[in-house]
Amino acid sequence: MTSVTSSPVRTRFAPSPTGYLHLGGARTALFSWAFARRFGGTFILRIEDTDLERSTPEAVQAIIDGMQWLGLAHDEGPFYQMRRMDRYREVIAQMLAQGTAYYCYSSPQEVEAMRERQRAAGDKPRYDGTWRPAQDKTLPPVPADRQPVVRFCNPLDGEVTWDDVVKGPITISNQEMDDLVIARPDGTPTYNFCVVVDDWDMGITHVIRGDDHVNNTPRQINILKALGAPLPLYGHVPMILGADGEKLSKRHGAVSVMDYPAQGYLPEAMLNYLARLGWSHGDEEVFSMEQFCGWFDLDHLSKSAAQFNPEKLNWLNNHYIKLADNVRLAQLAQPLMEREGAQFTPGAPDLAAVVGLLKERANTVNDIATAALIFYRTPAPDAALVAQHVTPAITPALADFAARCGQVEWNRAALAAMIKEVLAQHQLKMPQLAMPLRLLLAGQLQTPAIDAVLELFGRENVLARLAAFVK
Repeated sequence: MTSVTSSPVRTRFAPSPTGYLHLGGARTALFSWAFARRFGGTFILRIEDTDLERSTPEAVQAIIDGMQWLGLAHDEGPFYQMRRMDRYREVIAQMLAQGTAYYCYSSPQEVEAMRERQRAAGDKPRYDGTWRPAQDKTLPPVPADRQPVVRFCNPLDGEVTWDDVVKGPITISNQEMDDLVIARPDGTPTYNFCVVVDDWDMGITHVIRGDDHVNNTPRQINILKALGAPLPLYGHVPMILGADGEKLSKRHGAVSVMDYPAQGYLPEAMLNYLARLGWSHGDEEVFSMEQFCGWFDLDHLSKSAAQFNPEKLNWLNNHYIKLADNVRLAQLAQPLMEREGAQFTPGAPDLAAVVGLLKERANTVNDIATAALIFYRTPAPDAALVAQHVTPAITPALADFAARCGQVEWNRAALAAMIKEVLAQHQLKMPQLAMPLRLLLAGQLQTPAIDAVLELFGRENVLARLAAFVK
Protein backbone atom coordinates (compact mmCIF):
# COMPACT_ATOMS: atom_id res chain seq x y z
CA MET A 1 0.00 0.00 0.00
CA THR A 2 1.66 3.19 -1.19
CA SER A 3 0.02 5.48 1.34
CA VAL A 4 1.48 3.91 4.49
CA THR A 5 4.76 5.04 6.05
CA SER A 6 7.11 3.15 8.32
CA SER A 7 6.26 5.56 11.17
CA PRO A 8 3.17 5.05 13.35
CA VAL A 9 0.24 6.69 11.57
CA ARG A 10 -0.81 10.06 13.00
CA THR A 11 -3.62 11.94 11.29
CA ARG A 12 -5.47 15.10 12.19
CA PHE A 13 -8.69 16.94 11.55
CA ALA A 14 -8.08 20.68 11.76
CA PRO A 15 -11.23 22.75 11.19
CA SER A 16 -11.46 26.51 11.51
CA PRO A 17 -14.28 27.51 13.89
CA THR A 18 -15.72 30.15 11.61
CA GLY A 19 -19.00 28.30 11.03
CA TYR A 20 -20.71 24.95 11.36
CA LEU A 21 -19.12 21.57 10.66
CA HIS A 22 -20.18 21.00 7.05
CA LEU A 23 -20.47 17.71 5.20
CA GLY A 24 -17.13 18.11 3.42
CA GLY A 25 -15.37 18.67 6.73
CA ALA A 26 -17.15 15.72 8.30
CA ARG A 27 -16.04 13.48 5.43
CA THR A 28 -12.44 14.67 5.82
CA ALA A 29 -12.65 13.92 9.55
CA LEU A 30 -14.09 10.48 8.82
CA PHE A 31 -11.33 9.59 6.35
CA SER A 32 -8.60 10.81 8.71
CA TRP A 33 -10.17 8.96 11.65
CA ALA A 34 -10.65 5.72 9.71
CA PHE A 35 -7.10 5.75 8.36
CA ALA A 36 -5.70 6.08 11.87
CA ARG A 37 -8.00 3.31 13.10
CA ARG A 38 -7.06 1.02 10.20
CA PHE A 39 -3.37 1.12 11.11
CA GLY A 40 -3.61 1.40 14.87
CA GLY A 41 -2.56 5.03 14.73
CA THR A 42 -3.53 8.27 16.44
CA PHE A 43 -6.26 10.68 15.39
CA ILE A 44 -5.86 14.29 16.54
CA LEU A 45 -8.44 17.08 16.71
CA ARG A 46 -6.99 20.56 16.25
CA ILE A 47 -9.02 23.77 16.26
CA GLU A 48 -7.42 26.36 13.98
CA ASP A 49 -8.84 29.45 15.64
CA THR A 50 -6.38 32.18 14.66
CA ASP A 51 -9.01 34.05 12.63
CA LEU A 52 -10.11 36.13 15.60
CA GLU A 53 -12.68 38.13 13.67
CA ARG A 54 -14.61 35.10 12.44
CA SER A 55 -13.91 32.37 15.01
CA THR A 56 -16.59 31.94 17.67
CA PRO A 57 -17.07 29.71 20.73
CA GLU A 58 -20.40 28.62 19.23
CA ALA A 59 -18.64 27.36 16.12
CA VAL A 60 -16.09 25.48 18.23
CA GLN A 61 -18.94 23.80 20.10
CA ALA A 62 -20.73 23.01 16.83
CA ILE A 63 -17.60 21.21 15.58
CA ILE A 64 -17.24 19.21 18.79
CA ASP A 65 -20.96 18.39 18.83
CA GLY A 66 -20.81 17.21 15.24
CA MET A 67 -17.81 14.98 15.90
CA GLN A 68 -19.49 13.51 18.97
CA TRP A 69 -22.75 12.83 17.12
CA LEU A 70 -20.84 11.02 14.40
CA GLY A 71 -18.81 9.09 16.97
CA LEU A 72 -15.46 10.23 15.57
CA ALA A 73 -13.57 10.20 18.85
CA HIS A 74 -10.15 11.85 18.85
CA ASP A 75 -7.16 10.36 20.63
CA GLU A 76 -5.41 13.65 21.30
CA GLY A 77 -6.75 17.19 21.63
CA PRO A 78 -8.62 19.24 20.96
CA PHE A 79 -5.64 21.53 20.56
CA TYR A 80 -6.26 25.23 20.02
CA GLN A 81 -3.85 27.31 17.97
CA MET A 82 -4.49 30.45 20.01
CA ARG A 83 -3.01 28.62 23.00
CA ARG A 84 0.19 27.88 21.10
CA MET A 85 1.23 31.43 20.28
CA ASP A 86 4.45 31.23 22.32
CA ARG A 87 5.55 28.20 20.31
CA TYR A 88 4.88 29.91 16.98
CA ARG A 89 6.81 33.01 18.04
CA GLU A 90 9.69 30.82 19.16
CA VAL A 91 9.94 29.19 15.73
CA ILE A 92 9.66 32.54 13.96
CA ALA A 93 12.52 33.89 16.08
CA GLN A 94 14.62 30.86 15.10
CA MET A 95 13.89 31.41 11.42
CA LEU A 96 14.78 35.10 11.65
CA ALA A 97 18.07 34.15 13.30
CA GLN A 98 18.80 31.50 10.67
CA GLY A 99 17.95 33.77 7.75
CA THR A 100 14.99 31.70 6.49
CA ALA A 101 12.64 34.58 7.37
CA TYR A 102 12.96 38.36 7.41
CA TYR A 103 11.24 41.55 8.50
CA CYS A 104 9.35 43.32 5.73
CA TYR A 105 8.41 46.99 6.20
CA SER A 106 6.49 47.40 2.94
CA SER A 107 3.06 48.83 3.70
CA PRO A 108 -0.09 47.16 2.35
CA GLN A 109 -0.47 50.12 -0.01
CA GLU A 110 3.08 49.69 -1.31
CA VAL A 111 2.54 45.96 -1.83
CA GLU A 112 -0.68 46.58 -3.74
CA ALA A 113 1.03 49.24 -5.87
CA MET A 114 3.81 46.84 -6.86
CA ARG A 115 1.22 44.21 -7.77
CA GLU A 116 -0.67 46.71 -9.90
CA ARG A 117 2.53 47.51 -11.78
CA GLN A 118 3.14 43.79 -12.35
CA ARG A 119 -0.41 43.24 -13.60
CA ALA A 120 -0.02 46.16 -15.99
CA ALA A 121 3.18 44.58 -17.32
CA GLY A 122 1.44 41.22 -17.77
CA ASP A 123 3.36 39.59 -14.93
CA LYS A 124 1.96 37.52 -12.09
CA PRO A 125 1.39 39.83 -9.09
CA ARG A 126 3.69 38.96 -6.21
CA TYR A 127 5.80 40.58 -3.54
CA ASP A 128 8.98 41.81 -5.23
CA GLY A 129 11.42 41.11 -2.39
CA THR A 130 12.21 44.75 -1.53
CA TRP A 131 13.10 43.83 2.06
CA ARG A 132 14.49 40.37 1.37
CA PRO A 133 18.14 40.24 2.48
CA ALA A 134 20.71 39.21 -0.09
CA GLN A 135 24.46 39.32 -0.43
CA ASP A 136 25.72 42.80 -1.40
CA LYS A 137 22.15 44.15 -1.23
CA THR A 138 21.45 47.40 0.59
CA LEU A 139 18.03 47.45 2.20
CA PRO A 140 15.93 50.63 2.37
CA PRO A 141 15.92 52.70 5.57
CA VAL A 142 13.60 51.24 8.20
CA PRO A 143 10.45 53.40 8.55
CA ALA A 144 10.22 54.70 12.10
CA ASP A 145 6.44 54.56 12.30
CA ARG A 146 5.75 51.13 10.85
CA GLN A 147 5.52 47.66 12.40
CA PRO A 148 6.91 45.00 10.04
CA VAL A 149 5.45 41.72 8.95
CA VAL A 150 7.65 38.63 8.87
CA ARG A 151 8.06 36.94 5.50
CA PHE A 152 9.37 33.48 4.70
CA CYS A 153 12.31 33.27 2.30
CA ASN A 154 10.70 31.11 -0.32
CA PRO A 155 13.25 29.48 -2.68
CA LEU A 156 13.75 31.68 -5.73
CA ASP A 157 14.14 28.85 -8.21
CA GLY A 158 13.49 25.16 -8.55
CA GLU A 159 10.14 23.52 -7.90
CA VAL A 160 8.11 21.72 -5.28
CA THR A 161 6.95 18.20 -6.10
CA TRP A 162 4.95 15.84 -3.95
CA ASP A 163 3.20 12.57 -4.69
CA ASP A 164 -0.34 13.34 -3.61
CA VAL A 165 -1.91 10.10 -2.41
CA VAL A 166 -5.20 11.07 -4.07
CA LYS A 167 -4.26 13.17 -7.08
CA GLY A 168 -0.87 11.70 -7.93
CA PRO A 169 2.36 13.70 -8.55
CA ILE A 170 1.96 17.48 -8.40
CA THR A 171 4.70 19.97 -9.26
CA ILE A 172 4.64 23.73 -8.59
CA SER A 173 7.41 26.10 -9.62
CA ASN A 174 8.87 28.18 -6.81
CA GLN A 175 8.67 31.15 -9.13
CA GLU A 176 4.87 30.87 -8.86
CA MET A 177 5.07 31.72 -5.16
CA ASP A 178 6.24 34.88 -3.44
CA ASP A 179 7.61 35.28 0.08
CA LEU A 180 4.68 34.32 2.29
CA VAL A 181 3.81 36.50 5.28
CA ILE A 182 4.17 34.24 8.32
CA ALA A 183 3.56 36.88 11.02
CA ARG A 184 1.37 39.98 10.93
CA PRO A 185 2.45 43.45 12.16
CA ASP A 186 1.04 42.66 15.62
CA GLY A 187 3.13 39.50 15.77
CA THR A 188 0.34 36.97 15.35
CA PRO A 189 1.31 34.14 13.00
CA THR A 190 -0.61 33.35 9.84
CA TYR A 191 -2.56 30.24 8.91
CA ASN A 192 -0.04 28.47 6.69
CA PHE A 193 2.74 28.94 9.22
CA CYS A 194 0.70 27.70 12.21
CA VAL A 195 -0.33 24.61 10.26
CA VAL A 196 3.29 23.76 9.50
CA VAL A 197 4.45 24.09 13.10
CA ASP A 198 1.46 22.12 14.37
CA ASP A 199 1.93 19.28 11.91
CA TRP A 200 5.64 19.18 12.80
CA ASP A 201 5.17 19.28 16.56
CA MET A 202 2.31 16.78 16.50
CA GLY A 203 4.20 14.32 14.31
CA ILE A 204 1.51 14.20 11.64
CA THR A 205 2.32 11.49 9.09
CA HIS A 206 -0.70 11.92 6.79
CA VAL A 207 -2.54 15.13 5.94
CA ILE A 208 -5.94 14.29 4.46
CA ARG A 209 -7.89 17.40 3.54
CA GLY A 210 -10.03 19.03 0.87
CA ASP A 211 -8.52 19.92 -2.48
CA ASP A 212 -9.10 23.60 -1.80
CA HIS A 213 -5.83 23.30 0.16
CA VAL A 214 -3.73 22.15 -2.79
CA ASN A 215 -2.32 25.64 -3.32
CA ASN A 216 -1.25 25.81 0.34
CA THR A 217 0.74 22.58 0.16
CA PRO A 218 3.87 23.79 -1.73
CA ARG A 219 4.20 26.74 0.65
CA GLN A 220 3.89 24.45 3.65
CA ILE A 221 6.39 21.97 2.21
CA ASN A 222 8.94 24.73 1.66
CA ILE A 223 8.57 25.96 5.24
CA LEU A 224 8.90 22.41 6.59
CA LYS A 225 12.08 21.93 4.57
CA ALA A 226 13.46 25.22 5.87
CA LEU A 227 12.80 23.99 9.41
CA GLY A 228 14.46 20.66 8.70
CA ALA A 229 11.19 18.94 9.60
CA PRO A 230 9.93 15.65 8.10
CA LEU A 231 7.28 15.92 5.43
CA PRO A 232 3.92 14.20 5.90
CA LEU A 233 2.17 12.50 3.03
CA TYR A 234 -0.54 14.71 1.56
CA GLY A 235 -3.86 13.62 0.14
CA HIS A 236 -6.33 16.17 -1.23
CA VAL A 237 -9.90 14.93 -1.49
CA PRO A 238 -12.16 16.46 -4.18
CA MET A 239 -15.10 18.53 -3.01
CA ILE A 240 -18.69 17.37 -2.62
CA LEU A 241 -21.09 18.74 -5.22
CA GLY A 242 -24.85 19.04 -5.12
CA ALA A 243 -27.01 16.79 -7.29
CA ASP A 244 -27.02 19.60 -9.87
CA GLY A 245 -23.23 19.51 -10.14
CA GLU A 246 -22.76 22.82 -8.36
CA LYS A 247 -20.76 23.33 -5.17
CA LEU A 248 -22.76 22.10 -2.18
CA SER A 249 -24.50 25.00 -0.46
CA LYS A 250 -27.50 25.83 1.70
CA ARG A 251 -29.82 25.80 -1.28
CA HIS A 252 -29.21 22.04 -1.60
CA GLY A 253 -30.73 21.55 1.85
CA ALA A 254 -29.00 20.91 5.16
CA VAL A 255 -25.24 21.36 4.93
CA SER A 256 -24.39 21.57 8.63
CA VAL A 257 -23.80 18.14 10.12
CA MET A 258 -25.96 19.04 13.12
CA ASP A 259 -28.90 19.77 10.83
CA TYR A 260 -29.13 16.03 10.17
CA PRO A 261 -29.96 14.70 13.65
CA ALA A 262 -32.57 17.46 13.83
CA GLN A 263 -34.05 16.10 10.60
CA GLY A 264 -34.16 12.55 11.94
CA TYR A 265 -31.04 10.96 10.47
CA LEU A 266 -28.99 8.39 12.37
CA PRO A 267 -25.23 8.85 12.68
CA GLU A 268 -24.50 5.36 11.36
CA ALA A 269 -26.40 6.21 8.17
CA MET A 270 -24.54 9.50 7.74
CA LEU A 271 -21.16 7.81 8.32
CA ASN A 272 -21.96 5.07 5.82
CA TYR A 273 -23.12 7.66 3.32
CA LEU A 274 -20.11 9.96 3.72
CA ALA A 275 -17.74 7.00 3.44
CA ARG A 276 -19.07 6.27 -0.05
CA LEU A 277 -18.70 9.88 -1.20
CA GLY A 278 -15.39 9.55 -2.98
CA TRP A 279 -14.26 6.13 -1.75
CA SER A 280 -15.27 2.63 -2.65
CA HIS A 281 -14.64 -0.99 -1.72
CA GLY A 282 -15.82 -3.01 -4.64
CA ASP A 283 -19.59 -2.80 -4.89
CA GLU A 284 -20.18 -2.57 -1.14
CA GLU A 285 -22.84 0.03 -0.35
CA VAL A 286 -23.87 -0.83 3.20
CA PHE A 287 -21.27 -1.52 5.87
CA SER A 288 -20.51 -0.89 9.51
CA MET A 289 -17.75 1.42 10.72
CA GLU A 290 -15.83 -1.64 11.88
CA GLN A 291 -15.88 -2.95 8.33
CA PHE A 292 -15.03 0.48 6.94
CA CYS A 293 -11.99 0.86 9.18
CA GLY A 294 -10.84 -2.61 8.16
CA TRP A 295 -11.08 -1.75 4.47
CA PHE A 296 -10.20 1.93 4.30
CA ASP A 297 -7.09 3.09 2.49
CA LEU A 298 -6.11 6.21 0.61
CA ASP A 299 -5.38 4.38 -2.63
CA HIS A 300 -9.09 3.99 -3.38
CA LEU A 301 -10.08 7.61 -2.90
CA SER A 302 -11.60 9.06 -6.05
CA LYS A 303 -9.85 11.82 -7.99
CA SER A 304 -13.18 13.27 -9.13
CA ALA A 305 -15.76 15.23 -7.15
CA ALA A 306 -18.54 13.32 -5.42
CA GLN A 307 -22.20 14.28 -5.78
CA PHE A 308 -24.51 14.52 -2.81
CA ASN A 309 -27.67 12.48 -3.35
CA PRO A 310 -30.40 13.01 -0.71
CA GLU A 311 -32.38 10.01 -2.01
CA LYS A 312 -29.41 7.72 -1.40
CA LEU A 313 -29.00 9.10 2.12
CA ASN A 314 -32.71 8.50 2.79
CA TRP A 315 -32.39 4.93 1.53
CA LEU A 316 -29.46 4.28 3.86
CA ASN A 317 -31.22 5.94 6.78
CA ASN A 318 -34.26 3.74 6.22
CA HIS A 319 -31.95 0.71 6.25
CA TYR A 320 -30.41 1.69 9.57
CA ILE A 321 -33.78 2.65 11.09
CA LYS A 322 -35.02 -0.86 10.35
CA LEU A 323 -32.00 -2.27 12.20
CA ALA A 324 -32.14 0.19 15.10
CA ASP A 325 -33.44 -0.72 18.54
CA ASN A 326 -37.05 0.40 18.99
CA VAL A 327 -36.39 1.91 22.42
CA ARG A 328 -33.57 4.03 21.01
CA LEU A 329 -35.79 5.28 18.19
CA ALA A 330 -38.60 6.00 20.65
CA GLN A 331 -36.24 8.11 22.77
CA LEU A 332 -35.34 10.12 19.68
CA ALA A 333 -38.94 10.48 18.51
CA GLN A 334 -40.65 11.38 21.80
CA PRO A 335 -39.29 14.96 22.14
CA LEU A 336 -40.34 15.69 18.56
CA MET A 337 -43.81 14.37 19.27
CA GLU A 338 -44.18 16.33 22.50
CA ARG A 339 -43.45 19.52 20.60
CA GLU A 340 -46.41 18.65 18.38
CA GLY A 341 -48.74 18.17 21.31
CA ALA A 342 -48.48 14.41 21.89
CA GLN A 343 -49.75 13.30 25.31
CA PHE A 344 -47.94 10.38 26.91
CA THR A 345 -50.57 9.73 29.56
CA PRO A 346 -51.03 6.51 31.57
CA GLY A 347 -52.65 3.94 29.33
CA ALA A 348 -51.17 5.40 26.14
CA PRO A 349 -49.62 2.86 23.75
CA ASP A 350 -46.02 1.87 24.37
CA LEU A 351 -44.01 4.13 22.07
CA ALA A 352 -41.32 1.52 21.37
CA ALA A 353 -44.05 -0.85 20.14
CA VAL A 354 -45.53 1.92 17.97
CA VAL A 355 -42.06 2.58 16.53
CA GLY A 356 -41.74 -1.11 15.71
CA LEU A 357 -44.91 -0.90 13.62
CA LEU A 358 -43.99 2.30 11.80
CA LYS A 359 -40.24 2.13 11.18
CA GLU A 360 -40.27 -0.16 8.14
CA ARG A 361 -41.55 2.62 5.89
CA ALA A 362 -39.82 5.55 7.59
CA ASN A 363 -36.88 7.34 5.98
CA THR A 364 -36.21 9.44 9.09
CA VAL A 365 -36.98 9.45 12.79
CA ASN A 366 -39.09 12.52 12.07
CA ASP A 367 -41.25 10.39 9.76
CA ILE A 368 -41.80 7.98 12.65
CA ALA A 369 -42.61 10.82 15.05
CA THR A 370 -45.17 12.30 12.66
CA ALA A 371 -46.83 8.98 11.93
CA ALA A 372 -46.93 8.04 15.63
CA LEU A 373 -48.90 11.15 16.63
CA ILE A 374 -52.21 9.40 15.92
CA PHE A 375 -51.69 7.27 19.03
CA TYR A 376 -51.07 10.20 21.36
CA ARG A 377 -53.55 12.90 20.34
CA THR A 378 -57.33 13.04 20.56
CA PRO A 379 -58.60 12.52 17.03
CA ALA A 380 -60.43 15.34 15.31
CA PRO A 381 -61.83 13.72 12.16
CA ASP A 382 -63.13 15.99 9.44
CA ALA A 383 -66.93 16.18 9.66
CA ALA A 384 -67.34 15.75 5.91
CA LEU A 385 -65.24 12.57 5.99
CA VAL A 386 -67.23 11.23 8.93
CA ALA A 387 -70.46 11.85 7.03
CA GLN A 388 -68.99 10.09 4.01
CA HIS A 389 -67.67 6.99 5.78
CA VAL A 390 -69.72 6.58 8.98
CA THR A 391 -73.06 6.07 7.25
CA PRO A 392 -76.28 4.54 8.57
CA ALA A 393 -75.40 1.46 6.59
CA ILE A 394 -72.12 1.06 8.46
CA THR A 395 -73.07 2.03 12.02
CA PRO A 396 -74.63 -1.38 12.84
CA ALA A 397 -71.34 -3.04 11.94
CA LEU A 398 -69.41 -0.51 14.04
CA ALA A 399 -71.74 -1.19 16.98
CA ASP A 400 -71.25 -4.95 16.54
CA PHE A 401 -67.47 -4.38 16.35
CA ALA A 402 -67.53 -2.32 19.57
CA ALA A 403 -69.58 -4.97 21.36
CA ARG A 404 -67.17 -7.72 20.37
CA CYS A 405 -64.19 -5.62 21.56
CA GLY A 406 -65.28 -6.30 25.13
CA GLN A 407 -64.78 -10.06 24.79
CA VAL A 408 -62.01 -10.58 22.20
CA GLU A 409 -58.48 -11.47 23.27
CA TRP A 410 -56.52 -8.28 22.56
CA ASN A 411 -53.84 -9.30 20.12
CA ARG A 412 -53.41 -8.74 16.43
CA ALA A 413 -54.35 -12.23 15.28
CA ALA A 414 -57.52 -12.34 17.38
CA LEU A 415 -58.53 -8.85 16.30
CA ALA A 416 -58.03 -9.74 12.63
CA ALA A 417 -60.23 -12.80 13.06
CA MET A 418 -62.91 -10.76 14.85
CA ILE A 419 -62.95 -8.16 12.06
CA LYS A 420 -63.51 -10.93 9.51
CA GLU A 421 -66.46 -12.17 11.54
CA VAL A 422 -68.01 -8.68 11.61
CA LEU A 423 -67.50 -8.28 7.86
CA ALA A 424 -69.15 -11.64 7.19
CA GLN A 425 -72.04 -10.93 9.56
CA HIS A 426 -72.82 -7.61 7.86
CA GLN A 427 -71.81 -8.62 4.34
CA LEU A 428 -69.19 -5.88 4.06
CA LYS A 429 -65.79 -5.63 2.45
CA MET A 430 -62.72 -4.71 4.46
CA PRO A 431 -62.45 -1.03 3.36
CA GLN A 432 -66.10 -0.40 4.31
CA LEU A 433 -65.26 -1.13 7.96
CA ALA A 434 -61.55 -0.32 8.12
CA MET A 435 -61.90 3.20 6.72
CA PRO A 436 -64.42 4.44 9.32
CA LEU A 437 -62.44 2.70 12.06
CA ARG A 438 -59.28 4.51 10.98
CA LEU A 439 -61.14 7.80 10.82
CA LEU A 440 -62.71 7.49 14.27
CA LEU A 441 -59.63 6.10 16.00
CA ALA A 442 -56.85 8.07 14.29
CA GLY A 443 -58.65 11.02 12.72
CA GLN A 444 -57.35 10.08 9.26
CA LEU A 445 -57.97 7.56 6.52
CA GLN A 446 -54.42 6.27 6.14
CA THR A 447 -52.79 4.17 8.85
CA PRO A 448 -50.86 0.92 9.02
CA ALA A 449 -52.88 -2.32 9.03
CA ILE A 450 -56.03 -1.80 11.07
CA ASP A 451 -55.52 -4.92 13.26
CA ALA A 452 -52.01 -3.69 14.19
CA VAL A 453 -53.35 -0.20 14.96
CA LEU A 454 -56.12 -1.64 17.16
CA GLU A 455 -53.67 -3.80 19.09
CA LEU A 456 -51.47 -0.81 19.87
CA PHE A 457 -54.32 1.53 20.82
CA GLY A 458 -55.53 -0.95 23.43
CA ARG A 459 -59.05 -2.01 24.28
CA GLU A 460 -59.94 0.97 26.50
CA ASN A 461 -58.69 3.58 24.05
CA VAL A 462 -60.51 1.96 21.15
CA LEU A 463 -63.82 1.78 23.02
CA ALA A 464 -63.44 5.36 24.29
CA ARG A 465 -62.81 6.73 20.80
CA LEU A 466 -65.70 4.81 19.27
CA ALA A 467 -68.15 5.73 22.03
CA ALA A 468 -68.80 9.23 20.68
CA PHE A 469 -69.93 7.84 17.34
CA VAL A 470 -71.30 4.39 18.11
CA LYS A 471 -74.30 4.18 20.46
